[in-house]
Amino acid sequence: MLRITEYIKKTLNGEKIRPFPGVILIWNLTNVCNLFCQHCYSAANTVRTGEISIDEIKKQIPFLKKANVRYLILSGGEPLLREDIFDIAELFNENGFITTLSTNGLLINRENIEKIKKHFSYVGISIDGDEQTHDSFRGMKGAFKKSLEAIRLVRDYGIKVGMRFTITSQTYRSIPFIFELAEKEKIPKLYFSHLVYSGRGRNLTQAEKEEYRKIVEQIIDKAFDYVEKRMPVDIVTGNNEADAVVFYHKFKERYPEKADLLYENLKIWGGNQAGVRIADIDYRGYVKPDTYFPLKLGNIREKNFYDIWNSNGILSKLREHPREINGKCKECRFIDICNGNSRSRAYAVYGDYFAEDPECYI
Repeated sequence: MLRITEYIKKTLNGEKIRPFPGVILIWNLTNVCNLFCQHCYSAANTVRTGEISIDEIKKQIPFLKKANVRYLILSGGEPLLREDIFDIAELFNENGFITTLSTNGLLINRENIEKIKKHFSYVGISIDGDEQTHDSFRGMKGAFKKSLEAIRLVRDYGIKVGMRFTITSQTYRSIPFIFELAEKEKIPKLYFSHLVYSGRGRNLTQAEKEEYRKIVEQIIDKAFDYVEKRMPVDIVTGNNEADAVVFYHKFKERYPEKADLLYENLKIWGGNQAGVRIADIDYRGYVKPDTYFPLKLGNIREKNFYDIWNSNGILSKLREHPREINGKCKECRFIDICNGNSRSRAYAVYGDYFAEDPECYI
C-alpha cells in the first residue's frame, strides 16, 4: 500500500519513513458472501466446504509469531458470516497481533458494534461509487445504503474506519463522489485499490492507459489538497505501485527541494510487497504471496506457516529488490521504487510471474 498522505507529511517534515517491521497477513476466513461483486478476487459464493476451523487457526499462532506476522486483516468472502469471527479475533488479539476487519458492512449493526469495537482496531468498508454504481457493481439493490449506515455506525462508536474503493472502468467516474462523501461524512481514510485480474475480476477491464493515469493523478492531487488544507483524510492506494512514480513527479513539481528525500522514502517503502511483507491465507488454509496470486505455496494443514513462508522457489525471486522483471521493466529507471508492480496481473495476462505488469501506465 502506498500511504500517500503520510509520505507527503513526513517528507515535508524532513523525516525518513520506516517500513512496517514485519509481515501483514490477510486471512480470508470464509468464501461465503452475502453479495455477488463483479470484481471479487476469490469468486465468493455459498460454499463452506473446507473452511479452516478456529482450532486449526490456533495451532498456527506460534508459527505466525515466528514468521514475524504483526498485523492481521480478517477478510472473506464476508468475514462477519463466520459465527466465530469474534472468537478468532480475540485469539489474535490476546496473542499480540494488530487485528483489523475488511467487510462490506451489511452485517454491522447495533447488536454487534460493541464487539466490533472491542476486537478490531480498524474497520475497512467497501463503497464503489454512488448508490446506483455501487449497487450494480456489488449485485444487490440497497447495498450502498446499508454499507454507508455501517460506516456511520462504526465512526460514531469511535472505531477507526476507512472507505475502500476499487478502480475499474465501471467505477472510476464515481471517484469525485467518493471524495465528496468522505468529506461530508468525516471518513478519515480512503483506500483506492487497483483492479487485479483474479476470480470474477478476470472479467473486468481498466480504463485506457492515458485515462488511467489521469485517474491516478486526480487521486494524488486530492491527497496534496487535503494535506495543504489540513483536512483529516488519509489517501492510500494499493495494487498498482506505478502510482509511486506519478506521486514522485507531482511532489517534485510542488516541493523540488524535498524531492530527493521523497525518492529515498519511496525506495525504503519498496514498492510491491507480495511475498515480502504481504502474505495471504485462504479459507481452505492455502498460503499465497498475496490475495490475488493463483500460485499456492503450501497448506497449513500439511505444513506450518513459518516453514511455508521460509521456503525457496518463487518467494526467493519475489524477495529480490529490485526484482528481475522482463519487458519494459528491465530498462525502467523506477524499478527500485515500484519493484515491478503486480506479479499476479502479469501472470493473469502473460502466463509469466515475471513479465511486465500489463497495467503499468508509466
